[in-house]
Amino acid sequence: MRHFGHIAPEVRQRLFHREPSAFTADAPARLLAAALGATLYSPATRPRLADDIVKQAGNGVISMVLCLEDSIDDADVADGEENLVRQFADLAARPGLEPPLLFIRVRAPEQIPDLVRRLGPATRLLSGFVLPKFAEERGIPFLEALSAAEAESGRRLFAMPVLESPELLYRESRVETLEGIFRAVDKYRDRVLALRLGVTDFCSSYGLRRAPDMTAYDVQVVASVIADVVNMLGRADGTGFTVTGPVWEYFRVSERMFKPQLRQSPFLEVQAVGLRERLIEHAMDGLLREISLDQANGLLGKTCIHPSHVLPVHALSVVSHEEYSDAQDILRPDRDGGGVLRSAYTNKMNEVKPHRAWAERTLLRAEAFGVAHEDVGFVELLAAGIPG
Repeated sequence: MRHFGHIAPEVRQRLFHREPSAFTADAPARLLAAALGATLYSPATRPRLADDIVKQAGNGVISMVLCLEDSIDDADVADGEENLVRQFADLAARPGLEPPLLFIRVRAPEQIPDLVRRLGPATRLLSGFVLPKFAEERGIPFLEALSAAEAESGRRLFAMPVLESPELLYRESRVETLEGIFRAVDKYRDRVLALRLGVTDFCSSYGLRRAPDMTAYDVQVVASVIADVVNMLGRADGTGFTVTGPVWEYFRVSERMFKPQLRQSPFLEVQAVGLRERLIEHAMDGLLREISLDQANGLLGKTCIHPSHVLPVHALSVVSHEEYSDAQDILRPDRDGGGVLRSAYTNKMNEVKPHRAWAERTLLRAEAFGVAHEDVGFVELLAAGIPG
C-alpha cells in the first residue's frame, strides 16, 4: 500500500518530487505510525463491511477502525462481533487483496483474545486494537490482553489507546492522569502505535459541541487538554508517541454564520474554483483549518467518520518541497556541529540543533506521504484525488 496509490502513476509523477513510499502492514512501527493518515471509522455491524473496506482502500484509505464501542448500540455488540468474524473471513478469501491497516475498537479487555481466536487465520489481516477511555488502571488490562493475544496468535498486534476520560479533562486530575497513562504506555511501548484523542467525549463532559465554523482549538477547555497531552506524551526526545488529531464531525453545512476560511487565490491559480465551492459546501474549510492546527500543535493523522475527509487529511500531510529542502539541509552530515544557515528558499533561518527534531519528523512524514513538486500545492493534490 502507499498514500495516493489510487491515483494514476503518471499523475503521481506530475505531483510529487518524491513519491510516497510503498509499505506493508509489517513495516516498522515508526513508519506505520506516521503513515496512519486519515483513520476512517466504521461501525462493525455494517452488513457489507468487507466490500466497504475494499472500496475505501481503492479510494486511498490507508487505515480503518471497525468499531464495537460508541458507534453501535449496546445491544448490538454480540452481533457486531459475529459480523466482524464473517467479514474478515470474506476478506481473507479474496486472492491478492491488500486491505488497509485494520483495527478493531473494543469495549472490554476480554474481547481482544476472544476475537483473535474467533478470527483464526484471518487475524493476518488485523493490525491491532483501539482501546477506549484509556487511563492507567483501566488501560493496563487491555494492554495485557493484547500481549496475550499476540503471543497466542503469533501475529504482531498494535494498540491505539484513546485518551478521552473526564479525569484527563479536569484540571485537578490531569497531570496525575497523564503521568499514569505514560507509565502504562511506556511499559508496552513496542506495542503502542499511536495515541488517539477523544475530543467528542471531552466536549460531552461540559455539554459542548463545536460548530462547523470552529475548530477544536477554539474550544479552550479542549485545546488545553491537547496541549498538555502533547506536552507530556508527544515529546521529540525519544520518550514521546505519535498523537493523532481529533475527529471532524461535519460533512455538509446548510447555513453559515461566518465567512468561509479558504482563500480564493490558490484555487484561482489552478482553475479550481469549483473545488473550493464544493469544499465550503461540505464544511471542508473548517476541516482544512483544523488539520493545519493539528500539525502546528504536534499532531499527525486524524480520526475521520466520513470518506470525504480522507483526502484533505492526506493532501495536507504531504511535505512541501520547501519543507523537504530545509529538512535535508538541517540533517546534512557536515552540520552535526550545529550553526545557522539560510534556507535554500532564502526566506528563513534554519538553526541546525533546535530544528533537528522537526527535520527528522519531516523526513519521516515525507517517506509516508511524499514530497510535492516545487510548484504543487494542496489544491492540486486535492483536485487530483477528488472525483469530478
